[in-house]
Amino acid sequence: MAVSVFGELLITAGLILGLFVVYSLWWTNVIADRKADRQADKVRDEWAHSAPSGPGALDTRDGIGFLHVPAMKNGEVLVKKGTSTDVLNDGVAGYYTDPVKATLPTTGRTGNFTLAAHRDGHGAKFHNIDKVRVGDAIVFETKDKWYVYKVYDILDETSKYNVKVLSPVPKDSGVTKPGHYITLTTCTPVYTSRYRYVVWGELVRVQKVDNRRTPPEELR
Repeated sequence: MAVSVFGELLITAGLILGLFVVYSLWWTNVIADRKADRQADKVRDEWAHSAPSGPGALDTRDGIGFLHVPAMKNGEVLVKKGTSTDVLNDGVAGYYTDPVKATLPTTGRTGNFTLAAHRDGHGAKFHNIDKVRVGDAIVFETKDKWYVYKVYDILDETSKYNVKVLSPVPKDSGVTKPGHYITLTTCTPVYTSRYRYVVWGELVRVQKVDNRRTPPEELR
C-alpha cells in the first residue's frame, strides 16, 4: 500500500509540474501578448491624436516606441522604460536605466540604446534572437522617425554580470569610438537565465515618418 500511495504521489507531482511548465511557457505568453497589444494600441492612439512634441514627451509609462527585428519574426515589440520583471513580464522590451543608463536615440546624442526582453515565457519577444545575423536590420519606430540599425556583432554567451556590454561604447563588440549603437540582451541558453545573449547594431540612417507611416525598405 505504501508503494501504491508513493506512486500516486509521484504521478500527482508529475501532473503539477507539467501544468506549471504549460503555464510558464505558454499561458504566460498568451496573457503577456494580450496586455502588450492593449498597451501598443494605446500608444498608437496617443500618437494619432496628440500634438507634435519634443523627444522627451515620448518617454512615458505607456511606451516610447516599437522595436522591429525581421530576423526574429516577432512582429513589432513595444519598448518601455526599465528592465525589471514588472516591466518585461508584460510582453514588451525595456530599455536599461540601471546599472548602465541607456541613451535613447531620440536625444540625438552618441551612446548605446540598450534593451532587454524575455526569451521564454511572458511574451518571449526575444525568443528567436539566435536567428539574428551580422548585417541584419534592427529598426526602432517612434512617433515621427524610423531609426535603422545594422547588426555588426553578436556575443552568444556572456556572464549576466558583464555590464560592460551595455557601455556607451560597448565592450567586446569590436568598436572603440563613440557612435550611435543599439544593444539587445536576453537570457541564454533557452529556458534558463544562466548567461546572456547579446546583439549589437549601429545606426545607419534616420528616416522621417510620412503620413502613411510607410516603413523603411528593411521592413517591407
